Amino acid sequence: DPSRLRPHVVLAQENTQIRDLQQENRELWVSLEEHQDALELIMSKYRKQMLQLLEGRKREEAEPVLRAHQANSGEIESQIDRICEMGEVMRKAVQVDDEQFFKVQEKLAQLELENKELRELLSISKESFEVGREDLPD
Repeated sequence: DPSRLRPHVVLAQENTQIRDLQQENRELWVSLEEHQDALELIMSKYRKQMLQLLEGRKREEAEPVLRAHQANSGEIESQIDRICEMGEVMRKAVQVDDEQFFKVQEKLAQLELENKELRELLSISKESFEVGREDLPD
């Protein structure tokens, strides 16, 4: 019966989409970690160069550079915090998607069981009706 197969096809498509999204989330996490590592490396080199620069200059000349460095550091820390927040949002989205998937699976199993029981009742009812018709005189 083609109408019976449709929910399974839709569910299979949804399962594929969910797996694709989960794979994309894993790839995004890896990319995020790589970016964070690269940013940490860049910042450590930047700080090292800034220290060398500060050591080579007089204290009065270094003050504006130091302030600029501190301002940039604060901005970068802010961006890192935002990246971490985005990662947390992504993690929660994956969790919600997983929970929704399991609810759909549970509901589908429940409906399949109910459908099977209703078909059995219908079959019993038809058999009873046919037996009752055979007992009637023509």
